[in-house]
Amino acid sequence: MGNHEFIEKAKKAVREYTIEHLDKSEGVPPFDVFVVWCCKTLQNHKALLSTTISDGMYYEVTYNGDKNEAYFDAYKKFENKVIMKEG
Repeated sequence: MGNHEFIEKAKKAVREYTIEHLDKSEGVPPFDVFVVWCCKTLQNHKALLSTTISDGMYYEVTYNGDKNEAYFDAYKKFENKVIMKEG
């Protein structure tokens, strides 16, 4: 699988997951899915993605080229704080 195809499939998976988990009473707001980081090593791909919805969610999609399998993880950021400061 090429990088472009992987990214498109990963973005589609995030969009579908997001829509599936929205509060149905509020409808589906317009939103974009974007890639925060991606990497391809040998036949494997990994991407971290998020959406423009401010819900603190981010997603990890990994493609294992040896097994022709993709894995999807959804995470919620609970906190972001400084733990070390130089100088």
